[in-house]
Amino acid sequence: MWYYYEFFALSGIAAMFIGTLFAIINSKGKTKALKDIFLIISIALIAIFITILWIELERPPMRTLGETRLWYSFFVLLIGYIMYLRFKLRLFLIYCTMMAALFLSLNYFMPEVQSKTLMPALQSPWFVPHVIVYLVSYALLGLSALFGIIGYIKIKQGKEIKETLLLADKVVIAGFGFLTLGLVFGALWAKEAWGNFWTWDPKESWALLTWLVYLIYIHYRRSKPSDAKLHFLILFLGFIIVLLCWFGIQYLPVAANSVHVYS
Repeated sequence: MWYYYEFFALSGIAAMFIGTLFAIINSKGKTKALKDIFLIISIALIAIFITILWIELERPPMRTLGETRLWYSFFVLLIGYIMYLRFKLRLFLIYCTMMAALFLSLNYFMPEVQSKTLMPALQSPWFVPHVIVYLVSYALLGLSALFGIIGYIKIKQGKEIKETLLLADKVVIAGFGFLTLGLVFGALWAKEAWGNFWTWDPKESWALLTWLVYLIYIHYRRSKPSDAKLHFLILFLGFIIVLLCWFGIQYLPVAANSVHVYS
């Protein structure tokens, strides 16, 4: 199925860029409809490829790093489109388009060898929900990092930041909720597979650190609501920790024997 990836990836990237271009020029009438059509097509193309890949592999396509990048591209683009429809924020649609295109391109330039086999630990009903809720949270928290950058710039420019903070809070709370589900599902999965809810595996430790960073943000926002500069800084640094937890840990020597390393 990966032989057909070039068609789906390039067609999806082209459609999302065309749709985003129509959004940038604030299209109306027929061109407004074209914007939605192209964006929906791009989302559908990624979803179709994931579905066909799932069928071809006869397993959930969530085992390798490249497969998780596919899911992230789908979720970040979907969330960006929904955010655009809800808040009419073109910048966030542009960001999500760029992120989706980046991860789709990474898969194109760094193809993986696919296998139908899954290790016994991955043959669990917790596997799919655990991975999906984490990738949804990563997509949302990536958006919150963008809010952090924009908010920090606005402070430097002396602009109003109230709306930016409120939107950031909504995205963080949603992302934190999915992040919490990921921890819970992972603990239940670990209990089923290895007999313990928690083993202090390097990936588990960084997942907990990620969760704590956003918990600190939520509590600090309420205890020190006027310290906006630090709030925005936490959002930016938090997503760096997310990226390290997602795919950075596996390159560290401490993770050599981790059961969470992508294969």
